[in-house]
Parts: sequence; C-alpha cells; structure tokens
Amino acid sequence: MDKFEQTNAEFEQAIAECRDLFSSKLHDYRASWRILRPTALTDQLFIKAKRIRSLEVKKESMVGEGIRPEFIALINYGIVGLIQLEQGYADTVDISNERALELYDKHANEALELMKRKNHDYDEAWRGMRVSSYTDLILTKIERIKEIENLGGETLVSEGIDANYMDIINYSAFALIKLKG
Repeated sequence: MDKFEQTNAEFEQAIAECRDLFSSKLHDYRASWRILRPTALTDQLFIKAKRIRSLEVKKESMVGEGIRPEFIALINYGIVGLIQLEQGYADTVDISNERALELYDKHANEALELMKRKNHDYDEAWRGMRVSSYTDLILTKIERIKEIENLGGETLVSEGIDANYMDIINYSAFALIKLKG
C-alpha cells in the first residue's frame, strides 16, 4: 500500500468512527441539530475547538474527556454545517434518521475526495504537522466563517463557508489519525 492509499484508509477509518457516534446520537436525539441556525453552529464549532486548544495548553482536563472526542465532534458538526448549508435550518426535526445518514455520507465522501486531491498536491505534508497546528488552523477557519456570516456571505475573494467546513473536517480527521497512532 502506498502512502496515499494508507492515508485514504486511515481517513476512512476516522470518518467511520465519527459516523458511528453520529448514528448513535441520531438514535438518542434524532436530527435535533436541524434547528441550529448558522451562527449557533459556528459557535458550537468554536467551543469545541477552543476546548481542544485549552486542553493542549493546560495539559489537564477537569471533566475527564480528552482532546480526541472534541475532534470527533468537530468532524460531525462540520458535516452538519454542510448539511445545513445545503438544506437550510428548520424549526423542527424535519428529516428521518435514515435521510440524515444519507446526507452525512454524501458530505463525508465529498470531504474524502477533497482530501485526496489536496493530499496529492501537498504530498502528505499533514504528517509533518503538529496536532496543535491543526487546532490553530481550525480556529482560524472558524473565525473566517464568523466574518463571512457577519458580512452576510458577501465576500470579495475568499472561499465560502462550505470550504471552511471541509477544511475543519479534514484537519480534524488528520488529528484523529495522529492521535490514534
């Protein structure tokens, strides 16, 4: 297996772990996240990434959960963000669990395909990065999303919110891969 095939397999394993948790939460809560407006979703991403950074700096968790579950949450909320961009938010849970998983799979696959293209061009550069750098890059992406939201989506040259969600998903998957090994 070459290095790119290995990365693809590791990425797929990381996403499968996230999907399993997403599916379990659908069972427990249904697609309650459908109610989240874009700004609330951005703030949810922010608190997850901020907690990771806090734990990286403090080296101690007072609630017992570590960094890995937060990267899983970033992936799942990133995919929820892509779904919400596509579907819009709702006032009630308006999709079945099965439909939510179909949409999850669609956007997870899009993230995988983007990662493959970027990984080809960057030649596995992510492997030489520190997990803390992923955290800082994710926080930067979240700040960009906030600014795009504040501008009402009217940007001059930047990629859209969806591209930032995709980068958050991919950086988080790289973090999961590195934290597993």
